[in-house]
Amino acid sequence: MAREESDREDLMREAVALTQRVELRVPGFDALITIGFRANQAMSVFIGQDPVYQFDAEGRLRRAYAGGFLYRSQHQTLARLQRVRTVEETQLLRYDLNELEQTAFRDSMRITLQRLLMEIVQQAAAVVRSVPEDFGWQVAIQSSLEIILHAERWLSVEINRRA
Repeated sequence: MAREESDREDLMREAVALTQRVELRVPGFDALITIGFRANQAMSVFIGQDPVYQFDAEGRLRRAYAGGFLYRSQHQTLARLQRVRTVEETQLLRYDLNELEQTAFRDSMRITLQRLLMEIVQQAAAVVRSVPEDFGWQVAIQSSLEIILHAERWLSVEINRRA
């Protein structure tokens, strides 16, 4: 996710940390979907500009951008971060979601990812671009989504900025 909130011009070109990535046109989704993997196999899912979900290699949520807010795993809880800019400074305000809010966030994320998985399993997703061109994306994405959707522990334990 970019430091600036401006729209990305070309996520496929800019997302070089995702060494394997694919841009898909998926029925039922208005925006193009970009899904990629880091070298450690951590997956990121960009549904247009919003929502964005970033997972660790075990399929647990690390960070997200949804509904105009940044979210970050805080071990056992999820924090919503909001940038507040003034002329003098930018503040990042943190709010830890309560249990009910976390459940609602997770349910919304799961519904979106289940819809995406269903379309991929039914081979309804069409590749727009892929890096590398011979990336066998379907199996990799299906298996990662299955892990994410069935994970008992869904929040990443640690945020490592390099991962």
